[in-house]
Amino acid sequence: MDNLPRFTAAAVQAAPVYLDPAATVEKAIALIAEAAAGGAELVVFPEVFVPGYPYWNWTMNPVQGSPWFERLQRASVDIPGPYVDQLRAAARQYGVVLVIGVNERAAHSLGVLYNTLLTIGPDGALIGVHRKLVPTWAEKLTWTGGDGSSLKVHRTPVGPLGALACGENTNTLARFALLAQGELVHASCYIALPVAPADYDMADAIAVRTAAHSFEGKVFSVVACSTISPEIVDAIAGDDEDVRRMLARPRSALSGIFGPDGRPVTEPLIDAEGIVYAEIDLAKCIQPKQMHDIVGHYNRFDVFQLHVDNRPRTPVTFATDPAHITTPFSPLSTETTGTTKEDA
Repeated sequence: MDNLPRFTAAAVQAAPVYLDPAATVEKAIALIAEAAAGGAELVVFPEVFVPGYPYWNWTMNPVQGSPWFERLQRASVDIPGPYVDQLRAAARQYGVVLVIGVNERAAHSLGVLYNTLLTIGPDGALIGVHRKLVPTWAEKLTWTGGDGSSLKVHRTPVGPLGALACGENTNTLARFALLAQGELVHASCYIALPVAPADYDMADAIAVRTAAHSFEGKVFSVVACSTISPEIVDAIAGDDEDVRRMLARPRSALSGIFGPDGRPVTEPLIDAEGIVYAEIDLAKCIQPKQMHDIVGHYNRFDVFQLHVDNRPRTPVTFATDPAHITTPFSPLSTETTGTTKEDA
């Protein structure tokens, strides 16, 4: 505690190469290299950056969107798998802690996709696989919800790090569960959302949510949001001018870094692609916590208690597990979250 980390964080605001995982991972690696060259030791990418967000859920009916689900399923990421290996290698090469969102393909069912955040250490270890607990609104047509096993804070060289995807950052209990594990750095991963109701300002919504978590927990938050490229507009809207106008709506993305007082450490980036850098000094979390420490003295644990079921959930449990039975992947599996001398 005498030497709390002080480091540069980078929030990446960019569009994927839509539904092309190989090209998107290649773009992500180039952005990791750029962020590292800018001095970043923590690099945070948007939600489901690889290979993109299912905007068709908002612009098409379920029957029209079904072929798009198949396209996304075929383009999604296996964990473990080659795309994750490339991202691990990049984190190791550039010596950064990396948080990046992917569409994860389930091992046990072709109909199951997860909205997943990967946390990778600077040694290339895959230390976190968090599946979004509750897909938001129309997202339920695409993603299956995760379980509590991945609601964890990871001890990293940049400090105790937690991560949530988009609407999870409005889930008070999920956020509290991370804070109560000692979180001091929070990664908030979003997508540009111009498809919300007309009076909904996504940039403001992201800023309010990020400021709230930073202020309530007295932590630093790094928020990264995707953008919508002309390629995405062409793919989703086609000749529909109403959808094209909707997808072009301004103030649909905001990325930046917020301090424990709830204010931006530097000017956030709105809509445009780019990288936001800021210095984080975790020692600045100490004095604010003296006033309001909601996981410490500023709470009544004799009155309020939070119970989290952190057991991994699988579709079937066998009394015995013969070698020929494939066990569904668990975010806590040592086969994927651990490293050996050979792959470190």
